[in-house]
Amino acid sequence: MISTLVWGTGNVGRAAIRAVAAHPGLELTGVLVHNPAKIGRDAGELAGLDTEVGIAATGDIDAALAAGPRAIVYAASGDIRPDDALADIERALGIGAVVVTPALYALYDHRSAPAEVLDRVSAAITAGGGALFVSGIDPGWGNDVLPLLMSGLGSSVDVLRCQEIFDYTTYDQPDSVRYLVGMGQPMDYQPPMLAPTVPTMVWGGQIRMIARGLGVALTDIREVVERRALGETVETERMGKFDAGTQGAVRFEVQGIVDGSPRIVIEHVTRIHAGCAPDWPQPPGGAGAHRVLIEGRPRIEITVQATDEDGNHSAGGNATAVGRLVNAIPWLATAEPGLYDALDVPLPFGTLGRNPA
Repeated sequence: MISTLVWGTGNVGRAAIRAVAAHPGLELTGVLVHNPAKIGRDAGELAGLDTEVGIAATGDIDAALAAGPRAIVYAASGDIRPDDALADIERALGIGAVVVTPALYALYDHRSAPAEVLDRVSAAITAGGGALFVSGIDPGWGNDVLPLLMSGLGSSVDVLRCQEIFDYTTYDQPDSVRYLVGMGQPMDYQPPMLAPTVPTMVWGGQIRMIARGLGVALTDIREVVERRALGETVETERMGKFDAGTQGAVRFEVQGIVDGSPRIVIEHVTRIHAGCAPDWPQPPGGAGAHRVLIEGRPRIEITVQATDEDGNHSAGGNATAVGRLVNAIPWLATAEPGLYDALDVPLPFGTLGRNPA
């Protein structure tokens, strides 16, 4: 059994606790929290399980790391605290742990990561002997292994497109939704996530990985962004009111250019309410979906919908992304110390393991 610490108990951390508790090869041995109100509470309660798991949450980082977990799921957000997240992950790698996380966008494709990030992580791995695998929660597998797997099913590929289509109505992350993405803000507000070069910073690594998997050379990466205003004021279940005239929907593409044309595309269509921008791509049912489209011979389309936490689509997407990370731990624990990406880490089959719920 691989002793595993979950660091953070938000949207991603809850799913991580459930995934670790259910995995037959992993043992949940610690949970780190930032919110003082969560300290001392059982991890099963924090994760929404029907039973306690016998692990009390702690806010003491030094003590949690001193316990020597073999693996760490770093589930704390890196969206609005990238420097803190990087420093935390350096500490985790410094004890020689296997670390999996979605928090460092720059390391989705470490071959193209900026030197200031790569050098720090590499130094921590060298000093501690750990391993690091970073994959996204958008979800990462939808922008790397799934499209590449599908690309091998036909005789030719003209355009490969990955889509996330999502309605934030039931989402519970107001800082990211309102300020990073700009939902509910005036239309002249510049959302940080949509500022020029930022989409490429976040998703460009996945474009480069797909190109590497397909064996093609990119000549450029371009961004296309569209925004729509709400036609009427709406109330959401978990984040309150969003006023008419404020941003209600965003559609953007990060385009990998091959031979002068966009041939590898990651597209996001997000709304705060289903009635905004109805002419844009819609999920086939429910609040969200992930789709891969292969324009070629033959044309291939696959849509993935996941639900968790009583039918919540955002929770389902988080759970599948976390599953990819958690299920990679046994392989990483036997690998050489190093920095790995989605094309390095094999996609294991599922396990009929424990069911903590």
